[in-house]
Amino acid sequence: MRFALLCLSLALSASPSWGQEALGLASPDEVARSGLLKHILPRFSLKTGIRVVADDAGPMQIVTDAPGEPVFQRDGTIYLLRTEDDPRQQRFRDWLLSEIGKRTVESFQPPEGAPFSASFEVAAASVAPVVSGNAALGEKLSLAHCGRCHVIGPQNRMNGLGSTPSFPVLRSLPDWNNRFQQFYALNPHPAFTQVEGVTPPFNPERPPPIHPVSITLGDLEAIVAFVTAMQAADLGAPLQFQ
Repeated sequence: MRFALLCLSLALSASPSWGQEALGLASPDEVARSGLLKHILPRFSLKTGIRVVADDAGPMQIVTDAPGEPVFQRDGTIYLLRTEDDPRQQRFRDWLLSEIGKRTVESFQPPEGAPFSASFEVAAASVAPVVSGNAALGEKLSLAHCGRCHVIGPQNRMNGLGSTPSFPVLRSLPDWNNRFQQFYALNPHPAFTQVEGVTPPFNPERPPPIHPVSITLGDLEAIVAFVTAMQAADLGAPLQFQ
């Protein structure tokens, strides 16, 4: 009897803790109907003890338009994940972007239609973005708001943090436009950035760790216009191994 109780106790301690409120994840109908979420969510929950369920009103969202981080694609449609500044949501994001999460997505065999892919190499080439912002204003805003951490150009080449990529380096990346358009949703920016009419207010219990950055969508368009006109850094040819 004692042995049976011991086994039961060990089994319960090794099981996920369902006492916490489940995290809701909203998704487009085509993703929900495919069965993908029924495949990946229980596996994440069993791995981490964090319960995530499909919920159209959930705080996490899978969407097809920015902002968000690309997590998988199907039939040419790229799906992005939007999360809030919540440790459990960030844990789900990190898992979904990890090699284990990607393999879990790609191991799903839908009953009909094409499979999902978590690889985005084929999406590197894209149509040149249409820019309508004021580049001169964007330069001033970049120096004022972003120059604390990033080297913007010759104007502040002696400033910035050594661990933070410069604007010219970021401009050289294939996905530079998405990175700038969605910067406020990419860590560590959500902790101190507010975009008028887009981002939720800061949690009073978790104030920004540094002086907050407050901009409008018009300001963001100006910054993107400035970066669009910028000369990308020449990072040289890829290393060749023999």
